[in-house]
Amino acid sequence: MFLGKPIKVLLIEDDPGDVYLTQEALDTSRLAIDLQVVEDGNLALDYVYQRGDYTDAERPDLILLDLSLPGCNGEEVLAKIKQDQDLKRIPVVVLTASKLDEDILQSYRLGANCYIPKPVGLDQFLEIIHSLEDFWLTVVKLPKSSG
Repeated sequence: MFLGKPIKVLLIEDDPGDVYLTQEALDTSRLAIDLQVVEDGNLALDYVYQRGDYTDAERPDLILLDLSLPGCNGEEVLAKIKQDQDLKRIPVVVLTASKLDEDILQSYRLGANCYIPKPVGLDQFLEIIHSLEDFWLTVVKLPKSSG
């Protein structure tokens, strides 16, 4: 049973295994979640700027961003989103394998709303995704989508 209007989540992730796990975790949600996936930084920018193959894409309510991406890397994607007046209101959760202090610090400098290192185990990964859902899609009041 889904509650309310679908929440648009953009997953920017190049690892098919992580995409699959995220989809599986969100499929069990009691919320209506419209998950869109792009696998590289250039496509992510096309998506959020509604250009190329994504001219009809709806603005996401939440972005889950990996830092290690082909094309434009995650830091570049984050910087462009957070420097744009129309896009910077979209919460960006960095969900990445890196636990390096410099990556964490740089992500927050660029405007990340939170930084979560990906856990190694399956159960821990699913728990993280469910925690993200509980907090960002249930507790937090997101701004209404536009555009």
